[in-house]
Amino acid sequence: MPSSVRRALVKFGRDIALARRKRRLTIAMMVERLGISKGTYLRLEKGDPTVAMGTYAMALFVLGLGTPFDEIADVRHDEQGLSLDAERVPKRIHVSKRVRPL
Repeated sequence: MPSSVRRALVKFGRDIALARRKRRLTIAMMVERLGISKGTYLRLEKGDPTVAMGTYAMALFVLGLGTPFDEIADVRHDEQGLSLDAERVPKRIHVSKRVRPL
């Protein structure tokens, strides 16, 4: 795993831990609300990449942070993908003589 990705996950876990403490929720409360083991939750707060993405998503939901995963890879915000699409648009359209336009 690239070090930048690893650092981002560790920060993500720390941010979740801080959000939990700001809301005065104990680890036991989070474990109960998420329906996971304490060990899994502790790994989540450390940013462990083996914790399921759904568990991270549920932790954000439980903390009232919404559902940010629906925007992360949204194709409308993928500038590189949009640029590649624009490059693939043909400069000219040729209609086959066998196909007649409507």
